[in-house]
Amino acid sequence: MTARGLIIGAPRSGSGKTSVTIGLLRALKRRGIAVKGAKSGPDYIDPGFHAAATGLPGVNLDSWAMAPALLDALAADTFDGADIVIAESAMGLFDGIQAGQGRTGAGSDLAARYGLPCLLVLDVSGQSTTAAAVAKGFAGYDPAVCIAGVVLNRTGSERHVRLCREAIEAIGLPVVGAIPRNPDMVLPERHLGLVQASEHGAIEEFIDRLADVMESALDLERIAAMADEPQFPGTGNLDPSIPPPGQRIALAQDAAFSFVYPHVARQWRAAGAEIVPFSPLADEGPHDDCDACWLPGGYPELHAGQLSIAFKFRQRISDFAARRPIHGECGGYMVLGRALEDADGTSHEMLGLLGHSTSFAKRKMNLGYRQAKLIADCAIGQAGDTIRGHEFHYARVIDQGSDDALAEIADGTGNPLGQSGGRRGHVTGTFFHAIARG
Repeated sequence: MTARGLIIGAPRSGSGKTSVTIGLLRALKRRGIAVKGAKSGPDYIDPGFHAAATGLPGVNLDSWAMAPALLDALAADTFDGADIVIAESAMGLFDGIQAGQGRTGAGSDLAARYGLPCLLVLDVSGQSTTAAAVAKGFAGYDPAVCIAGVVLNRTGSERHVRLCREAIEAIGLPVVGAIPRNPDMVLPERHLGLVQASEHGAIEEFIDRLADVMESALDLERIAAMADEPQFPGTGNLDPSIPPPGQRIALAQDAAFSFVYPHVARQWRAAGAEIVPFSPLADEGPHDDCDACWLPGGYPELHAGQLSIAFKFRQRISDFAARRPIHGECGGYMVLGRALEDADGTSHEMLGLLGHSTSFAKRKMNLGYRQAKLIADCAIGQAGDTIRGHEFHYARVIDQGSDDALAEIADGTGNPLGQSGGRRGHVTGTFFHAIARG
């Protein structure tokens, strides 16, 4: 069977497309279909749910952060070994940034580049025939983006479904399912969005429940038939990937350090590197036989007290820093600093390998794409390299310290934001998550 693909889109975040995608992935897997999930844009949580639903790795396909050649290579790898690939759009289907045609980060970029049809998820609560106007707007907005069908979400009565269905099908779009309002479908959230799949206490039962809903509410055969073969503009290559920082990489991995982009770790392994996990919360440190250490993002603010008294972790990573490179992203960067103030205003001593201090006591959202021109060689590249990535956190720097900056930062459209991050000896850190070389 030739691999085929479908984009799941919606008018906005909160329309229910993640629940639909997860349930649809599991429901298709139940039918013996080799199905994989993908996520447009920099969302780092949904690929974990996709992987849990399918048993196959998820991936981010980010048209802004990834050069076209890298995007094509990762997309081709995703379709390899699959019968169907379901790619979930971030935010609204056409939502991205003004960064040139096909480089906006929107899910519609993937639909247009690979000729993949879109299944539109509409939250029709509080409306009926107006849903047809929304669907018609989507269908006619971009001739390069094909809206193949519509799923009605959060429906009320049978009359509500009938009014919506008749109006939408009158404009020539098929309605392939109607999902009733169901509070059990809501994914658990925290201040950075959804709770990650690895933290969900009953992930299998929850995904099976979503799949049960999709099997009863959607025409799965019709949806599977909508998927189409992707059209790849080129063969692509992996050259713009973030190179592995060492041959053996000590990777902090537990409830406090839980986020690494799937494609980054996969490419490290493909390049011949070995990833050696350790748990700071279990008072473990990087193994002595590793030649680089990576502290990824996560939720250290929820575990600051425990991290502050993890004395073996603190000693071992301090010893490691004297001889070998350590890099921290976002949460990892905060832990590398001198102190972390939690949401209650309690300050906890951190590693002190960099001199800054951060706080969650007065939260401020920092969100968006970042272009980072590196000032010095470090774990993510060489001086002068431009790294594309993403920043999403609520922490504030309350003491800059006196370390040298790691990079000159600009937003996704190139507007300069000043210097960012810190470096001292073998230690570097930054708030932004590296996705690919620019």
